[in-house]
Amino acid sequence: MLGGLIERLLAPAPARLGPPDAAQALAVLLVRLARADGAYEAAEVARIDRVLGLRLGLGAPAAAALRAEAEAAEATAPDTVRFTRALKEAVPYEERAALIEALWSVALADGERAADEDRLMRMIAPLLGVADRDSALARQRAAAAIAKGA
Repeated sequence: MLGGLIERLLAPAPARLGPPDAAQALAVLLVRLARADGAYEAAEVARIDRVLGLRLGLGAPAAAALRAEAEAAEATAPDTVRFTRALKEAVPYEERAALIEALWSVALADGERAADEDRLMRMIAPLLGVADRDSALARQRAAAAIAKGA
C-alpha cells in the first residue's frame, strides 16, 4: 500500500496527493519523527496510533496497521521533503497547523525533548508552510495535552 505512495512521490512530476495518500504520508512522517532520536519507544508508538486514529477516524486496529506499514516503509522512504511537500499541497493551512501539533505530540510522547526530534521539527514546520509562531503554539498545546494525559 505505501509502496505506491513512495513510487508516486518519486515520480519526476508527482501528482497532488488524495486523502488516502496524505494519510499515509502523515503516518510515515510520524514514524520518522519518533525514530529521529534513535529510540522508538512504546509511548511514541501509542501516540502515533492515537494521532492516526483521531485525525483519520480509524479504529485502534486500523491505526495500528497503518502505523505498521509506515514503520516498514519509513526506512526506505525518500527524503522528508517529499512527504512534507505532498502534505502541504494536499492539506489546507489550518489542518497543517494541526498536523504540527500532532507531530509535536509524538516528539514529546516519551517525556523528553530530544535534540534530533527538535531539529526534524524545525525542518518539517516550514516545509509544511507553518509559521514558527504557530509551530511553537502547537508544541505548547501538545505538551499541555500530554501533561493532562490526553
